Amino acid sequence: MTTEEKKGTLYLCATPIGNLEDMTYRAVRMLGEVDLIAAEDTRHTRQLLTHFDIHTKLTSYHEHNKFTKGPELIEYLQQGHDLVCVSDAGLPGICDPGSHLAELAIAAGIRVSPLPGCNAGLSALICSGLDTTLFTFVGFLPKTAKKQQETLARVKGYEGTLIFYEAPHHLKATLKQLEVGLGNRRAVLGRELTKKFEEFRRGSLQELLAYYQENDPRGEYVILVEGASEESCPVEEDTLPKDPVRLCQQLMADGLDKKSAMRETAKKLGLSRRDVYQALLAEDAE
Repeated sequence: MTTEEKKGTLYLCATPIGNLEDMTYRAVRMLGEVDLIAAEDTRHTRQLLTHFDIHTKLTSYHEHNKFTKGPELIEYLQQGHDLVCVSDAGLPGICDPGSHLAELAIAAGIRVSPLPGCNAGLSALICSGLDTTLFTFVGFLPKTAKKQQETLARVKGYEGTLIFYEAPHHLKATLKQLEVGLGNRRAVLGRELTKKFEEFRRGSLQELLAYYQENDPRGEYVILVEGASEESCPVEEDTLPKDPVRLCQQLMADGLDKKSAMRETAKKLGLSRRDVYQALLAEDAE
C-alpha cells in the first residue's frame, strides 16, 4: 500500500440553509461514519447532529483558528483518517474557512471530495427571474465604503447576474452602496430561504431601499443584481475626460483609491502609470 493510499479523504459537506429536511441521505450517512467532524460552530452543528441522532466527535475549525487548527487537521488526514468539514449552513468553502482547509489538503496530496447540497446563492438565483446563464458570486462586500466601491468598480461592467450576501443590520447601507456603485439596476432580495418566512422581493435598487427604509430587514439576505447593459452602464468611453488628472479625480470621486484610480486612468487613456503619476504631480505643484 502506498503512502497516498494510506491518507484519509477530506469531505466538504453541505448542510441545510434553513430546512433540515434538505439534508441528503449520503451526507447523514457520512457524518455518522467518520470519526471526526470539523465545524465552523460546534454548538450549531451539534443541533444538526442531534436532529439526525448522530454522535460523531466535533472539533472547532473557523476563521479565527484556521492557521493553527488547519495543519493539525491535515496531520489527522495524513494518518489515514477521513474528515468531514461543515460550515454553519450551505457549502463549506463559500464565505468560510473551508476553502483554506481544502487548499492545505490539496497541497499535502490529500483527496478532497464534495458531499453536495444546499447553497443560498444558487438557490436564490434560480428563483430570481434574472439571467442564470452567466453569473458571478461576490459574497459579502468589504466593511468600509471605500473598499466596497473598489469592489463594485471591478464588477460594474460584468454582463452576468451579480450575487451578494448580507446580514439584516447592514442591508440598507449595502443597498445604497450598490446603487452608488452600479446604478439603479433591477435586483431581487431573497431572505430566510427554505424557512417558514421565505420571501423574494423584486424591484430596482432604489425601490428596494425605499421599502426597507420603512420596513426593518429580518433574516439573512441574498442580493441578486442584474448584469451590466447599455441601460445600466450608459457612460461610453468617448464621454470620459481625456485629461488624466480630470479622469483620475472622477474615478476617486466614484470611490476608487488613488492607486486604483491611476491604474484605471492609464488603462482607459492608453497611457503608462508613470505618465498619469507625473500629470498628478504637475497638478499638485501648480
